[in-house]
Amino acid sequence: MDIVALPALLEGWPGPGLTLDGQGQPLALNAGARQLADRHDGWLIELGRWAASGGPLSEPHRSVPVETGSGPGVVEFTTVLLSDGGVLCLGREVTLERRLRHALTESRQRYKDLVDISSDFAWEVGPDGRFVFVSAAGAIGYHPDDLIGRHPSEFVLGDFADQPLPFDTAVGIERTEVWLRAKDGEAACLISSAVPLVGPQGDWIGARGACRDITEARVKGMELAQVRLREKYLGYIVSSTRDDVDPGKTLEIAVGVAVNATGAGGARLYARTGDAFAEAAAQLAMAPDIVEAIPPFLEQVAEQAEPITASVNGYRLLATRTLFRHEVNGAILVWRGDGLDWSEDDFSMIQAIADQVGVAVAQARYQERLKTLSERDGLTGLYNRRTFMELLESRLDKQTGGGSALLYFDLDNFKAVNDKLGHGAGDDVLRAVGELLGTLARPSDLCGRLGGDEFVLWIDRVDEAQSVAVADRLLREAAEFLRPLSASPEKPLGVSVGVAVYRGGSGELAQGLVDRGDQGMYAAKRMGKGHRALSPAFTAD
Repeated sequence: MDIVALPALLEGWPGPGLTLDGQGQPLALNAGARQLADRHDGWLIELGRWAASGGPLSEPHRSVPVETGSGPGVVEFTTVLLSDGGVLCLGREVTLERRLRHALTESRQRYKDLVDISSDFAWEVGPDGRFVFVSAAGAIGYHPDDLIGRHPSEFVLGDFADQPLPFDTAVGIERTEVWLRAKDGEAACLISSAVPLVGPQGDWIGARGACRDITEARVKGMELAQVRLREKYLGYIVSSTRDDVDPGKTLEIAVGVAVNATGAGGARLYARTGDAFAEAAAQLAMAPDIVEAIPPFLEQVAEQAEPITASVNGYRLLATRTLFRHEVNGAILVWRGDGLDWSEDDFSMIQAIADQVGVAVAQARYQERLKTLSERDGLTGLYNRRTFMELLESRLDKQTGGGSALLYFDLDNFKAVNDKLGHGAGDDVLRAVGELLGTLARPSDLCGRLGGDEFVLWIDRVDEAQSVAVADRLLREAAEFLRPLSASPEKPLGVSVGVAVYRGGSGELAQGLVDRGDQGMYAAKRMGKGHRALSPAFTAD
């Protein structure tokens, strides 16, 4: 080599370069070599020893460790013997190249090891979409030879047939779930990552990927989700039973939960009294053509400890009984018209709901009894004084025009019944008056017992003539209905009636109206028993 041109060669070299004498001592270093030497000169010493020992004669390439700006590295020097016995060393940093080579070698081995030991599988499909490679462990119970040449779609479960599959993907995908039918016929959930294979012309020639079987984890996850969902739904019912003062609201929540939890088309909740079921709450109207089938079906439900199903005119019914203190007190029923059958989860859910609803039905009945006891007279079933006055006040507030009337009456010769026949016979008379008013009053009217043998009848939306006609009818029917219960023919039972006409918007209060009716009743008494009299008209002070 031309020794004269050597300095220019060193300075023009893009990597580290230097010359050494025959004893391995450095003579000249270019900028790259000086930069490395400034950081650490161990490489320079190692290279000098190697050159002094005659290394360049047997091995023209030498790699030495160096310190680079980004950390430890490797420089590979190519050596040339000079005419004066020295050595020219031209270096090239190969740190990245070696790292990549090492990573590639390591990744190939790692991939091979993982594929060989994995219980899951790697796969590849060809241009026709059929398996051309399956890893040694096989997949979903099949040996690799059982899968090679077959199309993945043969194993896809029907419910998932319309979903994109990793086996025919045209783009790279990660962690896509696919459900396949395993060799034993069971469903298997696989999570797959895949990349498409593209030919020289950019056309799809297959796909390659790896799958991991997560069936057990997915099933456990679904079971846990089902448990949590059940707890959530039942929590609605339990909290409503505990916190809601309106039992009817609890029952409405229960049927709503039944619909949502089972995916039903609708639901009905029934309360049982004796052997008869009566609807207590419903969500969505039931098809008319299945209503007639419900009563006999509920009779079967009451006899079965487990939920039962039935098919009626294309609808699928599912029902189970509700219990309270080991007695059947109702039933909950759901239905669907989509032709789908009920699953085991549906059976489990409807039973869990029924376990809670039994308490809610019992509570609703208890609340109804309390309400009845607080509002009704225990002997006649009519409104008691307090409730009647509250309802009457509400009616007066709402009526801004027109007329209505209050009939206030008591029994003639009632004392004789108690004195001669006893108070039991007197109670029979009072109950009979309750029955009489039940037949005489319209749904919009109000009937009450104010106490003793004093009764009131509010006749909604009538004028004076109409109210008098009702009073006359009451006189006739009371005399006929009560006569058999009289103490004696000489003292026949009957009523004396005071008629107080109310003018809407007059400002008269409920107690004032009742007092006017009472005055009219006493006026009728003075006329003789079995009469009626109009009360004085209301005048504002």
